[in-house]
Amino acid sequence: MNGHGGGDYSDLVVFLAAAGVMVPLFSRFRISPVLGFLAAGVLLGPDGLARFSDVVPWLAWITISDAAQLRALSELGVAFLLFMIGLELSWERLKAMRRLVFGLGVTQVAVCAGGLAAVFMLMGQPLVSAAVLGMGLALSSTAVVMPVMAERGRLTAPAGRTTFAVLLAQDLAVAPILITVTVLAALARAMAGGGDFDPSVLRPALLTLIPAAVGLALLVVLGRLVLRPMFRSVARSRSRGQGAELFVAASLLVVVGAGVAAQAAGLSMGLGALVAGLLLAETEFRREVELAIDPFKGLLLGVFFVGVGLGLDLDAVAADPAAVFGLAALLTLLKAVLIFGAARLWGLKNRTALETALMLGPAGEFAFVILGAGLVEGIASPAFTRTVMLAATISIFTIPLMAVIARRLVQEPAAAPDLPAEALSPTAAPGQVLIVGFGRVGRLVGEMLAEHGQAFTAVDSNAATVAKGRREGANVFYGDAGRPEFLALCGIDAARVLVVTMDAPAKVDEVVATARSLRPDLIIIARARDSRHAQRLYQLGVTDAVPETTEASLQLAENTLVDLGVPMGLVLASIHERRDRFRKMFQDAMPKSDAPRAPRALRATLRR
Repeated sequence: MNGHGGGDYSDLVVFLAAAGVMVPLFSRFRISPVLGFLAAGVLLGPDGLARFSDVVPWLAWITISDAAQLRALSELGVAFLLFMIGLELSWERLKAMRRLVFGLGVTQVAVCAGGLAAVFMLMGQPLVSAAVLGMGLALSSTAVVMPVMAERGRLTAPAGRTTFAVLLAQDLAVAPILITVTVLAALARAMAGGGDFDPSVLRPALLTLIPAAVGLALLVVLGRLVLRPMFRSVARSRSRGQGAELFVAASLLVVVGAGVAAQAAGLSMGLGALVAGLLLAETEFRREVELAIDPFKGLLLGVFFVGVGLGLDLDAVAADPAAVFGLAALLTLLKAVLIFGAARLWGLKNRTALETALMLGPAGEFAFVILGAGLVEGIASPAFTRTVMLAATISIFTIPLMAVIARRLVQEPAAAPDLPAEALSPTAAPGQVLIVGFGRVGRLVGEMLAEHGQAFTAVDSNAATVAKGRREGANVFYGDAGRPEFLALCGIDAARVLVVTMDAPAKVDEVVATARSLRPDLIIIARARDSRHAQRLYQLGVTDAVPETTEASLQLAENTLVDLGVPMGLVLASIHERRDRFRKMFQDAMPKSDAPRAPRALRATLRR
């Protein structure tokens, strides 16, 4: 690392610069940040711009020359990810998932390891070498798959829960697989020497299971005894204003300490962090810990992704691209097919099984650990194993692409809401106000209408919101107000006013455009995100748009002026004047064919 004269931290500076420049650039074009970090690793690594540093010396300052230092930090990133996953779980939820973890998960590892081993044997590899390669590639990438699914909001979907359960089973399988590699090495040496197999060589490998089991048990027991009292002590100090950073320090201690303890017991660092997260999930401090850890998790995971990019040897890929890319495609496809079959065997629906298979088809980070152990034990062909490692790296790069393919192929129908039949068949009396969106804003609008004796009908696309509203006696129905046929069922032909209160600007635009096409004379009042959104809504034909930011600013100004002693009448007059000025500016965005509308205060006077 000292090679480019920047000290021991120069590579970290380059990484932080990449995180601050490349990842936001990728996000701006709606490309997965994971791909941004991976691309940064390839571009800034030894096979990227660094290869030209002899010709252009200043490139040494913006490239990464030592991946070893980043590798240690990247392992922490995986540990933080699993810790955060543990916080979202609990022992009860984990127990409820045992069928997927120990059923589908174990089946997936066994089936994929066997199927891949058979392919490698057909390629001419010996049985032992093929078995090691198959076990290594049977695992998938927790560090890449989970963030990609979280980014697309799929973690709580059936495929997200299934994917996590299988990944958890794979993490649990790492230690047994490494022990199996040692056993296979002993078998290979015995067969190569022509002698009988000596069972005594298995004893050291099997004995490593004992400290792993003891370490895991101690981690659980100590965690239950220590974590809650420790965080209570930190919380008391924080409540007295003594070092809010102590909470962050305690959270970091738990993650790193649990990971190191698990490593000492022969387990993976990530598994120890997962157990710590599960233990903290049962305490009252889980949300505060989650907030303290989240920034570190994202940054350290970025280090992991950059490390994966650094590991891609572009020279080796260029030497035989057909073999590398062909092997990556073959292994990913075969693994996806096997996972789909296993998922269907365990009763998963086609859509869930397909999305799970696509996300888990590529290889994972533990493949390099297991294949590296096979090289150390001397049971894997070095040249072929390096080609397999390159193919595994290429496959990891395809995970964001797999998520896109899964989204296009798996068009999930809307879940049938658990609602009574009368909530699904809207009926509205003539002349009512129609409210689209019955969240906090829509509920308050409905309460004010009811208070003044105005009847209303509300619709919402969230089944839980509809169920809550109906329990409270509101006339609310379930459905998508962006569909003209649904608005027709809601009685838009006879409605007096349409109020759109949703907080999704694109959906608000859709509802307004649909309603205006059905009723050119309808009064439409819509909630806008900001002034720019309000102008767009006026272009779509709303009668009034209420921008959140503008109204909040006017309310703050009104309260401030009154508290400063300015007479209430002057304050209200200036607020109304400023509101009308904003409205005129928004209405200027209306199509020229529309007649200008009078200010609201004047309309109220004319009605009187």
